[in-house]
Amino acid sequence: MTKYIKAAFLTLAIIVPTSVFADHHLGSELTLGAIVNGHHRSEENRARNEPRHPVETMEFFGLQKDMTVIEILPAGGWYTEIIAPYVAAEGKFYAAHFSPNSALNYAANSLEGFERKLADNPEIYGKITVRHIDPPHEVAIAPPESADLAMTFRNVHNWIMVGQELEYFETFYAALKPGGILGVVEHRALPGASMEVMETTGYVSEEYVKEIAAKAGFEFVASSELNANPKDATEYPAGVWTLPPSYRLGDENRDQYTAIGESDRMTLKFRKPD
Repeated sequence: MTKYIKAAFLTLAIIVPTSVFADHHLGSELTLGAIVNGHHRSEENRARNEPRHPVETMEFFGLQKDMTVIEILPAGGWYTEIIAPYVAAEGKFYAAHFSPNSALNYAANSLEGFERKLADNPEIYGKITVRHIDPPHEVAIAPPESADLAMTFRNVHNWIMVGQELEYFETFYAALKPGGILGVVEHRALPGASMEVMETTGYVSEEYVKEIAAKAGFEFVASSELNANPKDATEYPAGVWTLPPSYRLGDENRDQYTAIGESDRMTLKFRKPD
């Protein structure tokens, strides 16, 4: 992959007091279970623990407190609220967020909101380095071959829409150590879904994610049905955004879409070979 200039980054260094975590008691080990229910998270975000299964998902990907971790395009930081405090004391956390130079009209505002979230909660998130990802211009999301684990949640469809899915996966590959793990959660299309479906609906087939990961050099390790939803038929007027929490159709058939719940999601683990 072509070499590019070093990305700009922001680092925040702070100490996490245990009192902000709802179920944590002084003297006991800080657990993922305590963090996901912590008072630093909004009621709305905590309510989404049930459909997203964050504790089980992190355990499936193999998250440990002493790891160097990259979260890829964290948006508003729903998972950052969980991962960053967990690795704050012993590990390192890189957030590969939008570039302020991105052509996407929402990118700069999303990055600004994320950085403000970190700055407004200095007692929570530990030492975080924010870097920018915008292939092919900004791809230095962490020092080369430095990360133990990289994770991305419901982002692959966005890269497909702009034809950059392989460039993104190659970026993760470069940042991971040999033997490092890539965890992917994504809205799951029906088997054999066409590229047109994947470019327009927000759903992506497992086969295609595995194909792109393999092209970037990854080995497939395992899949989990932790985030599966058999009620999701995947065919809606406004794609995956028809379902909660987006409700893109407003009140139209809202009860029906509420009963379906959030999308059916694949949870895939890949490995960079030694």
